[in-house]
Amino acid sequence: MESSFRNGFAANLPVALSVAAYGSVLGVLAAQKTLSWTELLFMNVAIFAGSAQFVMIDMWHPPLPILEITMAVFVINLRYLLIGASLRPIFKGRSIGCKAGMMHLVADENWAVTMAAHRKGSASPAYLLGGGLCVLSAWCAGTLTGHRLGAAIRNPEAFALDFAFTAVFTALAFSLWQGRHNIIPWILAALLAVAADQILPGKWYILIGGIGGAMTAALLSPKKEVSRVRDNR
Repeated sequence: MESSFRNGFAANLPVALSVAAYGSVLGVLAAQKTLSWTELLFMNVAIFAGSAQFVMIDMWHPPLPILEITMAVFVINLRYLLIGASLRPIFKGRSIGCKAGMMHLVADENWAVTMAAHRKGSASPAYLLGGGLCVLSAWCAGTLTGHRLGAAIRNPEAFALDFAFTAVFTALAFSLWQGRHNIIPWILAALLAVAADQILPGKWYILIGGIGGAMTAALLSPKKEVSRVRDNR
């Protein structure tokens, strides 16, 4: 278990550097919104969801729109239902308490690294835990450092710091590419997300695009299995 934990922690170190980089952007924005260092640290540990925290900071103005912030975070984090389902083979045989605790430390980054390891047969709950603690540590270090620098950096866009978040997720998406059979689900997910962004308010496009792409992949998978069986005959 200790070896698997260390392997998971080490495997996430490269992506943790990027996490700290765009975390510093959140810290700068949080400082400009007058969040205290302690409040930001509590948000990191309690929420631990980069995209949701960016939305929270963007909506952070007095009087706080508590209901709107809660709904926005809820919608954005609904994708973790799909992420949790994808981790079912790794959590096999574990208790509900273990699964719940582990899921709190699941971020997009360590999930992607863990799934890549799972395809190679080297993933485990300890591997996922090691990666989660690595990413959480980097996230806290980045955001809290950025908070200290917030007074000095008034315009993050001038340094292209706002692009770090997009760059990390683009790299993660392409690392999950498995071949031509991903084309249709990816294209449909993108089209649904763009259409929802134009039609619906808020962040519903994240949920609609994600579910649309996932359902398409699920519907196409039986056809892929049939063709694979035929090829093996």
